[in-house]
Amino acid sequence: MTASPSSNSKPRSTAWKWWICGLLLCASTINYTDRVTLSTIATRITAQFQLTQEHYGNIETGFGLAFATGSLLFGLIADRFPVRWVYPSALFLWSAAGFMTGFARNYQELLYCRIALGLFEGGHWPCAIKTTRWLLEPGDRSMGNSVLQSGTSIGAIITPLLMRFLLTPEPESWRPAFQIIGAAGLLWIVAWFALIRSQDLPTRNPGKPEPNAVGNTTEDTPTHPNDSLWSAIFSRRMLVIFVVIALINTWWQLLRAWLPKVLQEGRGYTEKQVLEFLPFFYVATDIGVIGAGALTLWLHRRGATVHGSRLTAFGTCAILSALAVVAAFTPHGPWLLIMLMIMGAGALGVFPIYHALTQDFPARHQGTISGLGGVAAWALSPAQKYYGRLVDRTGSFDLGFAVAGAMPFIAFLVLLFLWPRTQRN
Repeated sequence: MTASPSSNSKPRSTAWKWWICGLLLCASTINYTDRVTLSTIATRITAQFQLTQEHYGNIETGFGLAFATGSLLFGLIADRFPVRWVYPSALFLWSAAGFMTGFARNYQELLYCRIALGLFEGGHWPCAIKTTRWLLEPGDRSMGNSVLQSGTSIGAIITPLLMRFLLTPEPESWRPAFQIIGAAGLLWIVAWFALIRSQDLPTRNPGKPEPNAVGNTTEDTPTHPNDSLWSAIFSRRMLVIFVVIALINTWWQLLRAWLPKVLQEGRGYTEKQVLEFLPFFYVATDIGVIGAGALTLWLHRRGATVHGSRLTAFGTCAILSALAVVAAFTPHGPWLLIMLMIMGAGALGVFPIYHALTQDFPARHQGTISGLGGVAAWALSPAQKYYGRLVDRTGSFDLGFAVAGAMPFIAFLVLLFLWPRTQRN
């Protein structure tokens, strides 16, 4: 299915493309708010539904495997049908799944709702990354992806504030939060159709240079324009991307899902104290995301190669993330919280760089490449289950936390030494 912009359509302004990046930020906010609502009240939910730590890990594993499936499914769809329709459809469906979570009555129903949420949330990144790829030049993409990615932090900041407002000692007081957050997606869908015209994000015939919405040519990759999808998938570059995203996403998802439990059950903080700390933690992660994009842009504009600037930003964030190895064995107190915020900034800051690496493939394959990256990102989802089992057996969150915290630095080493030399400009 292809579409062509009207010959009489006026090119969009540079300001407009950044407005759209802001709209993508809002989609990431909704996506992550739906996702982290459960983890912020994980201790309360596990007590009410009488779950073991492994049960909770199973729920997160189910979400992750469904997300991987959804990433591939929607990636393939986004390369064949207009993103203008695919994106809001995915958002509507994941919002509905989040809304229904508020009605879950037991472990099985909660598991099914989280699987549905993961499946449809998997559509967010292929559609969003395809959009920023279409809008932005290579040197701007890390910054554009930082804007997009920062929405995840904003969603995670909003959620504990909302939960603090809604939660009471009454056991069922957590349910309205899922329903309120699920309904918020409808407002985004209205804004999307108001700002995006049918010709703004068309699909294109394979093999042709693709002028973007502001009149630039986007066939700017170091890959030959006639390279097939299969040659891209089985390239050394794609193998590196698979390893990198599997490592950085496994650590981030463990952190996102288990940090409230680590603090509450592992370090003795109260639910109220955890909900007060989480907004500060996610503000730090947002600073890390924007900082990574800004550092990349600053280095490139001062003469560094695109890849060199990306590698420097990625390495800086990976080193900060590795503070988890120390934080895992730091006792209750202010130093632990400060260390966690610095670590969180690095843990999320690597993602805009990863997304920019996937955007160096031919534009016509962008959705599929992002979807396959999503599969790789969640390939280690069973780590959630085994982390829960480890905690059940040892009574401690610390060892698994430390091991997982080193993953972004390992990803940096893979990127540093294995990225093809012909692609380092």
